[in-house]
Amino acid sequence: MRNILIDSLKQTPLEEQKLEIVERKGLGHPDSICDAIMDRVSIGLSRAYLDKFGVILHHNADKSLLVAGEVETRFGGGTVKEPMRLIFGDRATFEAEGAEIPVEAISVKAAKEWLKKNLRFVDTEEHVRYQVELKPGSSGLLDIFKRKGKLLGANDTSAAVGYAPMTRTEKIVLKTERYVNSEEFKKRFPESGEDVKVMGLRKNSGLHLTVSMAFVDRFVETEKEYFRKKSDILNDISGFVQENTNFKSTMVDLNTLDKEGRGTGGAYLTVLGTSAESGDSGQVGRGNRVNGLIPLNRPLCSEAAAGKNPVSHVGKIYNLLTHRIAQQVRDQVAGLEEVYIWLLSQIGKPIDQPAIASAQVVMKKGNHFTDVKHSIRDVIDSELEHIEKFCMDLAQGKIPIC
Repeated sequence: MRNILIDSLKQTPLEEQKLEIVERKGLGHPDSICDAIMDRVSIGLSRAYLDKFGVILHHNADKSLLVAGEVETRFGGGTVKEPMRLIFGDRATFEAEGAEIPVEAISVKAAKEWLKKNLRFVDTEEHVRYQVELKPGSSGLLDIFKRKGKLLGANDTSAAVGYAPMTRTEKIVLKTERYVNSEEFKKRFPESGEDVKVMGLRKNSGLHLTVSMAFVDRFVETEKEYFRKKSDILNDISGFVQENTNFKSTMVDLNTLDKEGRGTGGAYLTVLGTSAESGDSGQVGRGNRVNGLIPLNRPLCSEAAAGKNPVSHVGKIYNLLTHRIAQQVRDQVAGLEEVYIWLLSQIGKPIDQPAIASAQVVMKKGNHFTDVKHSIRDVIDSELEHIEKFCMDLAQGKIPIC
């Protein structure tokens, strides 16, 4: 029997509260780059371990620092003076059963593939240096992978929380960033860089989005042209937001630090489309939560999911699973306004047997908590029962982490 607790929350649903703040760091933000690359490293290592040994071995590639380089921006196109440096950490299995695993090569390959696919103007040979600092793990954590059983024991005592559904504000913040980083948008506005941040503020029924977007200087010949193109992009984003929301009022601001008459100092220009080239370093765990947002009104898990192994590290597994369970409960059980799922592991205990699994639900008006308790428990129990498949989907990269 699993330790499952179901409870009713007596609180105003977030949609009905007066204030909501939601952030999303976009595709080319330095923190997002670190998260995405290190998770690709974990996927690459998992595949290598499966191919060679038939199982996923110990690794936690969840530490990384993207050290900003140095550039000189100019209208019409600047230059890269010093490349970025991507540092990979933390632990991995380098040898098993007398066979070696090329951890460094796998890590660098994963990084280059991601950069080539997602950042149009970053040359993976010229603009980035790679420093792999992954080391072998501790004997205690390595031993978890040698123990018998269908499922591994948790390699940490850790808690996670997820929720469903997303609010209108959360949805439009996520949609807006994905829109401006879409292939279609970049074709129409090639001067738009991938480093985008969207900050959403809902006050009562009014929505205000502040968008920060790097411009690529080779597509902007003069200061006057920068502000003209910025106006075109702002109008396009504003139209998208209005068409995809039903708030009483919407407002969008773009690059509010800009100031005409100050040349390159008054415009958000980059050479490569990301502030990591010069202005801002990045780090794993400082970006979006696993549902792609930083929702300040919600309870948040402090664990960085990116790069952790997908078969024993609950900092990754439970982080994503709580959101999945919350959505499954919301979809399968009628009468629920909001669902919050909490999972707490105990190191060494099987990952399908958390120390506690808890659901906290806000009921829709006219519905009764006693009518849904057993159904909610059944959904949670079923999801934990099938956690092995969930872990393999994580290992294969089928479930995005940011």
